Amino acid sequence: MLVSILLLILSVVILYFGAEFSLDSSEKVGKKLGLSPLMVGMILVGFGTSLPEFFVGHIAGLQGKGSMAVGALVGSNIANMCLVLGLCGLTTHLHMAHKSIRNQLVIHFVLGLVLWFVLSSSELTVFTTSPLIFLCGIYLYMLYVDMKKDRKLKEETLNEFQAGAVFLKLFGGFGMLYLGGELLVKSGTDLCTTLGMSEYIVSAIFLAFGTSFPELVTSILAAVQKKETDMIVGNIVGSNMFNCAFILGSLGIYDFSMDQTFHFEITTLIFGAFGLLLLSVFKKEFYRISGIVYISAYLAVVGYWLKFF
Repeated sequence: MLVSILLLILSVVILYFGAEFSLDSSEKVGKKLGLSPLMVGMILVGFGTSLPEFFVGHIAGLQGKGSMAVGALVGSNIANMCLVLGLCGLTTHLHMAHKSIRNQLVIHFVLGLVLWFVLSSSELTVFTTSPLIFLCGIYLYMLYVDMKKDRKLKEETLNEFQAGAVFLKLFGGFGMLYLGGELLVKSGTDLCTTLGMSEYIVSAIFLAFGTSFPELVTSILAAVQKKETDMIVGNIVGSNMFNCAFILGSLGIYDFSMDQTFHFEITTLIFGAFGLLLLSVFKKEFYRISGIVYISAYLAVVGYWLKFF
């Protein structure tokens, strides 16, 4: 058991530094392309911080651990929206009224509805997950349109050596994310066996928190420094879309059966996404009270999961 715990800790450390390397490189590429902080958050940082979920989900899928794969992705989305965003809301004002943010929050809410439909099925196949892939395509098109309208930053110039170093660091980060994902799945499975916990509970709480660690670090740093806070909301929305529209949607290739329902978890995601959308529509900020509400919701979800232990 001690070895499993040490491997779990090591995997989180590897995931952290892998995310740091890939994120730092992604931001440099974003500035080179002249993207605003919001677009960097939604596209580069959102995708970059979803890489741990991508590797963990597909590694678990290859090993036939369907409940673990889905649990890690759904749990990560709940951790991102309720815990990470909630903690950021305690330290800084998050503005939700920007039109681009509102558009993304609409599709983020639709994601919850589509997830309810997809995960109500008794199995995940290419056919049943196709609505998620379709939604991902719509999201990417929206990002493309917003990106064309929002190229505001001065482009950075990189010489050949700098460009080579950026891409080397980027792919090195990807490699560390893969290794961290492998260790996370292995140590999580071992802990399940030792503690007698279901794979789903371990993945939804512990693996999900581990894979949400890059989002947590990136967002908290931005919130504490009160720097480019638009990137925080963009990071969370982008990461959640990539997690459950693209990654969970792509798990249909493994064609595995589901041995449980996810109604409680998806209901949490739907109501949480609807709350964010309401704040945007009524031009309210996500701040202390909102942060406390969302953190409390996360603790309630974890309590719900643990009662099955």
